[in-house]
Amino acid sequence: MQSEIQNAAYEYQRSVDAGQAIVVGANSFAIEEEKSVPILRIDESLEGRQVERLRALRSRRDPKAWRTALTLVEDAARDGSNLMPQIIHAVESYCTVGEIASRLRSVFGEYKEEVSV
Repeated sequence: MQSEIQNAAYEYQRSVDAGQAIVVGANSFAIEEEKSVPILRIDESLEGRQVERLRALRSRRDPKAWRTALTLVEDAARDGSNLMPQIIHAVESYCTVGEIASRLRSVFGEYKEEVSV
């Protein structure tokens, strides 16, 4: 399947490069004068405050409920049952997105794109 997607993307790009396919704004109807896009600047002090909020959350959550909720997420992933109720329960038990994702990665693994030319 991945090979089919790559081949289709390659053929499409060749048709764009040859002018056979029109991409508005890229090879047709392009704006001659570029407008500047404002860049969002984030205050660096926010990172420290967010880390501190996370530490506070972890210190006040119930460790038993947290551990149980993550185990239920992992168990549901292993047996193929509906993950959503367990993920909602984990969030309500103050599990972080990273902790939930880590448990899911331990079961499903992590996608790695295979490029074939």
